Amino acid sequence: MDALQHWAPKVECETCNAVFYTQDAANRHKTAKAHFKNYCPSCDRWFQNENNLQQHLRSKIHLGQNLLCPFCKNMYTTASGLAHHLETGSCTCAPNLNRESIHDLVRRLDKQGKITKKLLEWHASDSGQYSVSPNAYNGSAWECYICHRTFETSSALSQHLNSPTHKQQIYHCPNVSKCRKQFTTLAALFNHLESESCSYMRFENVQRNAQGILTGRKLIGF
Repeated sequence: MDALQHWAPKVECETCNAVFYTQDAANRHKTAKAHFKNYCPSCDRWFQNENNLQQHLRSKIHLGQNLLCPFCKNMYTTASGLAHHLETGSCTCAPNLNRESIHDLVRRLDKQGKITKKLLEWHASDSGQYSVSPNAYNGSAWECYICHRTFETSSALSQHLNSPTHKQQIYHCPNVSKCRKQFTTLAALFNHLESESCSYMRFENVQRNAQGILTGRKLIGF
């Protein structure tokens, strides 16, 4: 059976009904016929899973950079990328913009609470900055006193503390009937919607709505 290859072939093509004796033979077939299940024909690349393929198709290789920062005029590929740029205070032409000021803007636009949580109070301390003291060093690493995660340097711990990691979750997915996810930043919410994981909105629609929201020209219409 081995010598004459009389065993039945077991390696299936991901796309058609062809079956092969070896993975190499199947790969040659799939390459020749573009039959990889997660395959980008324009780039002649295949991916291990559907998620990796979608990330590739939504990268600047295929989409370019079409979202304009209204302040510094830099271009971004996705709404989540543009929101992250503004929420982290990275825009050199609008250094006063950050997570809190963006949230204030979005809350004014979001009259119906489609994506912002109706908070009983907004903690002023939530917009403050943490500083790392020598007491954070536990003898072998710099430790976050909130989550006890450790870091090699004090600057790494400082970056962690001043990130949105331990901030209030001030946004929620608009698909409230099926998705209960909450987010600390607008960028994280946009990223969730862009993934289409809860099937609430197409990736393209997120991009279409985002720039108007971030510039304060458009009411929330998710």
